[in-house]
Amino acid sequence: MDTRFTAEQDEIRRTLRELLRERCGSRELRTAADSPAGYDPLLWSALAGRLGLPGLALPERYGGVGCSVTELALACEETGRALAPSPLLATSVLTAPLILALGTRAQRAELLPRLAAGQLTAALAVPGPALATALALTGGNAGYSAGGGRAGGVQARWTAAGWTLYGQVDQVLDGHSAGLLLVAAHTGGFARSRTRLFLVAGDAAGLVRIRQTALDATRPQGRVQLRDVRAEQLGEDDTGVLPALAALGDSVAAVLAAEAVGAAGRVLERTVEYVGQRVQFGRPIGSFQAVKHRLADVYVGVQAARSAACYAAWATTQGERAGGVALAQALEALRSAAAEGIQLHGGIGFTWEHDAHLYFKRAAGDELLFGPVHRLRDRAAETAGLFVRGEAAV
Repeated sequence: MDTRFTAEQDEIRRTLRELLRERCGSRELRTAADSPAGYDPLLWSALAGRLGLPGLALPERYGGVGCSVTELALACEETGRALAPSPLLATSVLTAPLILALGTRAQRAELLPRLAAGQLTAALAVPGPALATALALTGGNAGYSAGGGRAGGVQARWTAAGWTLYGQVDQVLDGHSAGLLLVAAHTGGFARSRTRLFLVAGDAAGLVRIRQTALDATRPQGRVQLRDVRAEQLGEDDTGVLPALAALGDSVAAVLAAEAVGAAGRVLERTVEYVGQRVQFGRPIGSFQAVKHRLADVYVGVQAARSAACYAAWATTQGERAGGVALAQALEALRSAAAEGIQLHGGIGFTWEHDAHLYFKRAAGDELLFGPVHRLRDRAAETAGLFVRGEAAV
């Protein structure tokens, strides 16, 4: 593994950081998060037009840049630094890879160029106990079903007019605003039941979408209600949805880890800057040994998480799976950095006006959606074969 960044990777990071510094400051971030869409369409257009960010990891034949998940993770590290609210995660990390992997030739040709250009945003609507379950981040997903249970999930029925969907999905990232929904639904009754993926237009008849109040306002979520909504099956009848979701989960975790590392690094920078300016007893509080030790611990944690995230992003191109454990370490580092940031900012760190709480909420929100941390680590240990029948593997 070559740990040095290429000239292209350095350029992606530099250009994106400059753009976000200009267009996504604290005031712009809060304005965008409070808007109906939950993000700034002009910033999204700039990310798509100037940098080609939505299509960074899509093949050139579909209008993408042709890079790998590694470059997408590096880009998300920069968006994480700014906590930039955008459809990037829902569109380019969760949905586009599934369309690329499972879609028919016609579906890929129709949808991927629009997704790559940023003209169309998309969201993955997966009913069930947790998105992490379907992505096999916290356990195997062989028993996952998009329907059944007390909640009912989403049911798909074949009619004379084609497939129709009925049901509800809560906590869909950008589900209230996406122009395209990729919905997991239960088909075939009980004897031949299975989970399939369906494409639903954002303006389809019978589709009701409501933005939800979320812990992390920079990560907008929506409730999706489907009332006999016309849908198109993604791929063919024999498409293996659950293996594709499990394969996607590792790359999603690698990208999320890089994003969390970017946020952790930024909140640490802001805290170090503050303790160097805040004066008590005639000297900056950053000169006190106790403060130095606390920030040194945070720094070590952030750097270790950055190394793990970089390796996980590289490993996805080698067919290895390291995303889950990297995500666990990154979320832990972000939570620690944000908590120390709040504490060391003193009284102002607890206020709504300061940005410190936004970083803490990002850590907590991501752990609720894709964790928790101890289950991510447990799944990583299980996948690596570290424990066999309750005993340590030798």
